[in-house]
Amino acid sequence: MGPVEKLLWCIALPGFGQLLNGKYLKGIVLIVLEVIVNARANLNQIIISSFRGLTQQAVSQANYEWLMFYPCLYMFAIYDAFKDGGGARARYAYLPFATAAFVSTVGLIYSSDLRIWHVLLGPVWCPMLFCFGGLLAGWGLQALVVRLEARRNPGTA
Repeated sequence: MGPVEKLLWCIALPGFGQLLNGKYLKGIVLIVLEVIVNARANLNQIIISSFRGLTQQAVSQANYEWLMFYPCLYMFAIYDAFKDGGGARARYAYLPFATAAFVSTVGLIYSSDLRIWHVLLGPVWCPMLFCFGGLLAGWGLQALVVRLEARRNPGTA
């Protein structure tokens, strides 16, 4: 089983990738944390409401104080499963994941008010859109740092 497959299992549920990597304690801890944050944030109800187009209802159901933990927990688990599974060999491979976690959290902060074409994005779609932007920004930042490092130290790249 390759690192991408483990990454995808971790997208399904944080901790699954760690279990597949044989990191049982880490996997169980991440699963327990996911269940706690999910339950305290009311995430499953938020997802159901968002998928049904009831975005304002999703906003009112969200416990943002707990939901704020989710992007970092989620992106860390995905990166960790990918890295421990043999992926993430490139220099600064963590940058897209860390940037996506940060930018998704910012998206979550604005999710109760941010509208695109008069459509409220809410606590599911807004952080997801910001996450993709964070990944793109992180890949760009990773490429920039690698280039700058190669210029500064031509023999190390």
